[in-house]
Amino acid sequence: MKLILKELSKKMRHIDFTMLTTRTASGALTSRPMSNNGEVDYDGDSWFFTTEDTGMVTDIMGDPIVGLTLTGEKGLLGKPGIFISVEASAELIRDKAQFVAHWTRGLDRWFPQGADTPGLVLIKAHASRIAYWDGDDEGELTL
Repeated sequence: MKLILKELSKKMRHIDFTMLTTRTASGALTSRPMSNNGEVDYDGDSWFFTTEDTGMVTDIMGDPIVGLTLTGEKGLLGKPGIFISVEASAELIRDKAQFVAHWTRGLDRWFPQGADTPGLVLIKAHASRIAYWDGDDEGELTL
């Protein structure tokens, strides 16, 4: 059965972290875990907060194409969870109104000053292609 974006969104809701991959100036790929906000219905856009002084921001300024990978928990009888790979174009947002619009309480752990955190940056990763593998099912969505 091929999944549609709405069904994929429901599965993504249960995955705590996303690995966000960027390309460095030297061409190397580097990945780091980012919170996957399960409170938001996925519509092809992922939103991540970071600070201006990170290598991730520098990487995105040099090459906005990023990769996101998500892995779901094992299912019944040890069935592998879903694997999701997203190719996206990242945009760096420095607008406080956007910070407030995308803020959730769970972010306070990393940014105690909330939307007023100095150097705060919001990354919007807009998906162009999503591939998934879920046991015997696999598919690809182009957005």
